[in-house]
Amino acid sequence: MTTVTRRDNESIEDALKRFKREIRKVGVLREAKRHEHYEKPSEIKKRKKAEMARNRGRRGDY
Repeated sequence: MTTVTRRDNESIEDALKRFKREIRKVGVLREAKRHEHYEKPSEIKKRKKAEMARNRGRRGDY
């Protein structure tokens, strides 16, 4: 669970900005979007295979 305490003399907007940055860093929204719709096991395999191929290309392994 991500929490952000408001600092002295900090505006609500700044605290909200820090909170959103923390949420993005932890990956909460990405995980929520992934669970938004049911994904078939074949789609999971296909997505993971594509991620592995993309990562392999970044590292330069062929």
